[in-house]
Amino acid sequence: MMGRSVRRSRARRFLAVVVIGIGAQTLAAHGYGQISPEEHAKHHPGQATGGAMVGQPGGQTAMGGCMEGEMGGMMGSGTASRALYPSLMNMGEFTPEQRQQVQQQADERMREGLSVLSQGLEQLAEAAQGNNLSAMQAATEQMRVGLSRLESGASVGRALAEGKAPPEVALDWFKREMRLLPAPAIPASNGVLGMSWFHVFLMGFLIAFAVAMVWMYFHKMQRAAVLLQGLTGGDALTAGAGTVPSSAPTPALLADGRRGASIASPAAGPRESGKWSGNLRISRIFQETPDVKTFRLMNPLGGMLPFSYLPGQFLTVTVPFDGKPTKRGYTIASSPTQHDFAEITVKHEEGGEVSGFLHSRVQQGDLVEFSGPSGAFIFTGRECKCILLIGGGVGITPLMSVLRYLTDRCWPGDIYLMYGCRTPQDIIFREELDYLQRRHPNLRVVITVSHPEGTDWKGQKGRITKELISQSVPNLASRYVHVCGPVPMMEAVKTMLAQLGVSRERIKTESFGLALGKPEPAPRAAPPAGAGLDTTAVTLPTVTFSLSDKSAPLPPDKVVLDVADEIGVPIDNSCRVGTCGTCRVKLLSGSVTMAVEDGLEPGDKQRGIILACQAKAKGNVVVEA
Repeated sequence: MMGRSVRRSRARRFLAVVVIGIGAQTLAAHGYGQISPEEHAKHHPGQATGGAMVGQPGGQTAMGGCMEGEMGGMMGSGTASRALYPSLMNMGEFTPEQRQQVQQQADERMREGLSVLSQGLEQLAEAAQGNNLSAMQAATEQMRVGLSRLESGASVGRALAEGKAPPEVALDWFKREMRLLPAPAIPASNGVLGMSWFHVFLMGFLIAFAVAMVWMYFHKMQRAAVLLQGLTGGDALTAGAGTVPSSAPTPALLADGRRGASIASPAAGPRESGKWSGNLRISRIFQETPDVKTFRLMNPLGGMLPFSYLPGQFLTVTVPFDGKPTKRGYTIASSPTQHDFAEITVKHEEGGEVSGFLHSRVQQGDLVEFSGPSGAFIFTGRECKCILLIGGGVGITPLMSVLRYLTDRCWPGDIYLMYGCRTPQDIIFREELDYLQRRHPNLRVVITVSHPEGTDWKGQKGRITKELISQSVPNLASRYVHVCGPVPMMEAVKTMLAQLGVSRERIKTESFGLALGKPEPAPRAAPPAGAGLDTTAVTLPTVTFSLSDKSAPLPPDKVVLDVADEIGVPIDNSCRVGTCGTCRVKLLSGSVTMAVEDGLEPGDKQRGIILACQAKAKGNVVVEA
C-alpha cells in the first residue's frame, strides 16, 4: 500500500508539471496568434469591427454564426453555452438581470472547466501508472478542453467586472478564443537612441572596460620593452629584427680578424645614425684551427637577435683590459638568414689585447658587450649575377658570410671562391666548404696552400697567381670581385686583376692592418737638456672637449683619443689605427695632423671632421666631444 501511495504521489507531481507545461504552451500560443484589428480589416475589407458587427439581419451576424459554430465545439453540447455568444452580440446594454445571468453562465463555465480538468488529471494519473499511451493522450486532450473552458469563463467574468457592453464582452471572448488579441504594447523608452537607461549604462561600462584593457596591453608592452633593454644592457633597440641597418664606412680586417678600412675600394655608404649596443651571450665556442676560434652570439633572453645585419658587416666588441674598456671590430662570419645567432671568427695574434682576452678568458655562457652592426663590404646578390670572392687567411670571414647567405637563399648566380692559406692546418671552414660545394653546383671553391711541406695536401700549391685566377674563373672581366686579406696579398691581387682586364670599378677590397705607404707615427722628441717637468708641461698644447667641459695637455706622443680616455671623455672607437672611422669627431678650433685618414668619408675634412685616434696637435685644439 505504501509503495502504491508513493507511486501515486510521484504520478501527481509528474502530472502537475505536465499541466503547468500545457498551460505555458497555451499562453505562449496566444501570444504568437495575436494580430491587430487593422491587420484583420486588411484581410476582411467588407467587415467592420467592434459593435458594427451586431447589426446583421435576423439578429445573427456572420461573426456570431462563426463564434457559435467554433465555440460550440469547444464548449460541448450545452444549449446555454452555445447560445451565450449570439445572445451577447444582440444585447445593447446589460440589465441587472442579464448581467447576473451572464455572470452565472461564466461561473458555470469555469466550474465545468475545473471539473473536466480534474477528470482529465485523474485519467492521466491512471494511464501513466499503467503506461497506457493512448489513454494518456486522451486524458491530456480532455485537460486541454477543460483548461479552455476555464479560461473562457474567466475572460467573461473579467469583462463583466470591467463594465464592458455585451457586444464587447462577446467580441473580447471571440478574440481570445481565436487568439486575435493585440500584442501587449511595449512601453516607450525614455533612454538614449531608443534604449533604456540600463542598456545605456551597460554599454558604456563595456566600452570603458574594453578601452582599459587595450591601454593596459600597450602599457605592458612598453614595460616589457624597457625591461628587455635593461636586461640586455642596450642603449636602444633601434635595429630590431627585420630592420636593415644603413651602411657605414668600410673598415678593414686586422691581422686577428679585427676590422680596418678599405683600400682602393668604392666609396663607402652613409654612416648609421644609431647602432644597437648591449650584451650578447657566448652560447658556443668552436675551435676552427689551432689559433682561430668562432664565437656564437645569442640574445641573452632567448629568441631573435636584437639587431639585423647584412653579409659582410662587423660588430664591435668591448672587453676590460688593464682596467679600462678596450674595443675591437670583428667580422660577422655567419649568414643573416640565421636570425637567432651571429658568429664572429677571431684569430689569436701574439700581443693582441682583445683577441687574447676572447681566446683565453671568455667561456661559454658569458655575457660580452657588443655594438653595431657596421660596414659596407657587402654583397647580397642584388648587385650582379655572378661573384668572385678572393680571400687570404682569416680574411675569409666576411666572404664566408656572403657565401653562406647566397647558398642559404639558393642564389642562382655563379659563385667562385679562391682562398689562400699558409698550411692545410690554417684552412678555416674546410669541412663546410667541401659540404657546400657538394650541395650547390653553382659554387666552385679553389684552395691553394703556400707551404704544404710535410703534409698530404693534394690541392693547389703556392700563392694566388694570375694564371690560377684565369684558369679557374671564366669570363673574368664581366664579374664583380670582392677581395679580403693581408695588405701584400691585396696589392698583388689587384695588380693581377687589372692585368686580366677587370676594371677598377668592379673590385671591392678590404684588408688587414694599415694601408701601404702610410707614414709611421713620429717618435717622441726628447726634452731639451736641463728642462724640468714643469717647464715641459707648460709648453704642451691643450685639448678641450666642448661637450664634456674638460681640458687636458696633449703631449706630442699622444692623440686626442688617448687624452679623452685618461680624463674620462667618452668617444666611441674600435680599431684605434685610423681605419674604421668609429672615432670621428668635429674639430671646432685649431689644427691637427693625422698619419692615417682611411676612416674619413669624402667631404669630412672640409667639414672639420677628424679621427680622434690619429689626431695630434702642435697647438691648442677644441673638439666636439
